[in-house]
Amino acid sequence: MSDGGGFTSMAGAKAEGQAPEIGIGILGYAFMGKAHSNAFKKIPYMMYPPAAIPRLVGIAGRNADSVNEAARRYGYERAYTDWREMVDNPDVQVFDNGGPNDAHAEPCIVAAQAGKHVFCEKPLARTAEEAKTMLDAVEKAGVKHMVAYNYRFVPAIAQARQLIQSGALGRIFHFRGVYLQEWIIDPNFPKIWRLDKAQAGSGALGDLGSHVIDLARFLIGEPKKVMGMTQTFVKQRPLGDGSGATGTVDVDDAFVSLLEFENGALGTIEASRFCQGRKNHQIIEINGEKGSIKFNLERMNELEVFWADDKPETTQGFRNVLVSEPYHPYWSNWWPQGHMIGWEHTFVHEFDHFFRAIVGNTAVDPIGATFVDGYRNAVICDAIVESAQGGRMVDIRYDA
Repeated sequence: MSDGGGFTSMAGAKAEGQAPEIGIGILGYAFMGKAHSNAFKKIPYMMYPPAAIPRLVGIAGRNADSVNEAARRYGYERAYTDWREMVDNPDVQVFDNGGPNDAHAEPCIVAAQAGKHVFCEKPLARTAEEAKTMLDAVEKAGVKHMVAYNYRFVPAIAQARQLIQSGALGRIFHFRGVYLQEWIIDPNFPKIWRLDKAQAGSGALGDLGSHVIDLARFLIGEPKKVMGMTQTFVKQRPLGDGSGATGTVDVDDAFVSLLEFENGALGTIEASRFCQGRKNHQIIEINGEKGSIKFNLERMNELEVFWADDKPETTQGFRNVLVSEPYHPYWSNWWPQGHMIGWEHTFVHEFDHFFRAIVGNTAVDPIGATFVDGYRNAVICDAIVESAQGGRMVDIRYDA
């Protein structure tokens, strides 16, 4: 049975004891292509019973040899070197954009206009203006849309949100977040697309900082003012084409920012790709009147928690809580307590949430990040750059 939108009807699926298939067309076969494909494979038997069974219809990329190899490796039915042909395939119901930042807007807009539900890697766009065109397109088309802020789907982060939403921390005073890596410190590291403003839009700000900005909004609420500073430490890099020529790096290597939230909380956000010894170091700390929470992405199954009403004679300082019990978010689908899950599982939770919203016609937000969230994130990123250039506090203003 079909509902007219390409899905087996839920009534028929229940009668037959099977979930409907949902056709996936993905743009990009590298880092995110691998992560997303891994999630599609796991969903049917781990997020059980699944809302939908991903059917890997097509994968697109510019290099024919590489994309054909990716199709064989991950199990896609067809490889494309033109994403437009993939979008035209009627069996593709979800367009998954895992391409570089400069390949986000046009493919997502075209896919939405073709009636495909759209999932896009972060940051949604290179600028807020570009993000707004994408948001307008998906809203006009009436399709489901989601941005890949996958750290919302870490069980410990979901647990932290539940605690904050319940009022357990009381009034929130502070949010501080850092995201630090080291991988471009070497001045001989080539000028890849992530170091080119025309392709990436920004550097550490969009690549790493946007994740922390999203978590700040997800956990604390909207910021209303921001001040920022940016720095590019290595301004010329080899092009990496064998010519010996260099190119100018026109994005930030690092940034720091101060935020004031609408609820009165103060925040700091910092990201850098110039931190020796830091591989994927993301730390979030939230301080409230009744307690504090600290999260470390490199120890993602744990939360450090302090409660102000703990008796000092029995508990002193922060306690380490292992977020792996069956009653913690998402854990009923995984292993017995204490048997850890990893970074890749955030994508499993994320896509399962998206598919359930599609099949059940439910809202993607507030748990999932929609294109509204992607647009607002871009507004904040642009405001940080504006502040850094002008040396002043900037008000956050959204058009959506």
